[in-house]
Amino acid sequence: MAAQADRADWQLPPLREGYAADADLLERRIRAGGALSAPEYEQAIGGVRCLVVSPPGAIRTMLYFHGGGYRMGSPVAWLPYVTRLAEAAGANVILPYYRLAPENPFPAALHDAVAVYRALAERGDVVLAGDSAGGGLALALGIVASQAGRAAAGVVLVSPMLDFAASADTYESRAGRDLLFSRQAVADCGALYLQGHPVDDPLVSGIHADPESVPPALVLVGGEEVLLGEALHFVERLGRADRAVTLHVAPGMGHVWPMMAPDTVEADNALGVIAAFVKSVWR
Repeated sequence: MAAQADRADWQLPPLREGYAADADLLERRIRAGGALSAPEYEQAIGGVRCLVVSPPGAIRTMLYFHGGGYRMGSPVAWLPYVTRLAEAAGANVILPYYRLAPENPFPAALHDAVAVYRALAERGDVVLAGDSAGGGLALALGIVASQAGRAAAGVVLVSPMLDFAASADTYESRAGRDLLFSRQAVADCGALYLQGHPVDDPLVSGIHADPESVPPALVLVGGEEVLLGEALHFVERLGRADRAVTLHVAPGMGHVWPMMAPDTVEADNALGVIAAFVKSVWR
C-alpha cells in the first residue's frame, strides 16, 4: 500500500512490456561500449546499478544520464568525459545504467532515474544532467521531482532530445552539417522507446513541459546540430515564463561536442560553463 501511495505521489506512469532488441541493435550496443565494465566505479544506488566518479575534494552531487536514443549507450563509454566534468564542477557524478528500449519502453528509464534520485536526494541537493536522450531523461526527472515537492537544484541539458515530433526547421537547415543526428534518427528512437505512447507527453518531449515544473536550467547546444531549433524553442518558453534559464550555443559544433570533440576549445568552454552553473545553483 505504501509503495502504491509513493508512486502516486511521484506521478510515475506504470511500467509497460517491451520486446526483444534485434541483432543489429545488439551489435550497435556492443560497438557503443555496452560490453565494457568498470567495477572499480560501480555502486548500487536506489537499487539501480551505477558508476560513481568521485574526484578529490568533491562537495556537490550530479546525477548524469548518458545518451544513445534511449536504446543504447553505456555509462562506461562516458567515463572519460564525465571524469573531466566531475573535476571541473567539484562534484561526485553518478551515471546510472538505466533500462533501455525496446526491451524496456517508456517509462522504465524514468522509474530508474527516480529511484536513484530519491536515494541521492536524501543526502542533499542534486544537480541533474544528461546529453541527447539523457538530456530528455534528466528533464523528465526534473519535472516529476518538482511535482513531488523534491525539486532538483538545477538541470544541465547538453544537446538534448526534447521533441519526438522533430518539428524544428533546423532538421532541414542543419541536415547537411549534422553528421550524428537526423529526423529519421528521432523517428527510429521514438518507435523503440515510445511504442505507441503519445509523442507530446512532456515526460518524453520536454519541449511541452510546464515551465513552472522545470528547475533552474542550463541548455548547451551546438550551432551545427539539428537539435538546435528545439533547444532554442525550449529556452524561449522558459524565458517567457520568467524561469531561470541559461543558453550556451557553441558555433561550429555538432552533437554532444564536449564528449565527441574533447580536445577542442569549445569543449573546454562548455565544461567551464557547466561547472560555473553547478556551483551557482548549489545551495
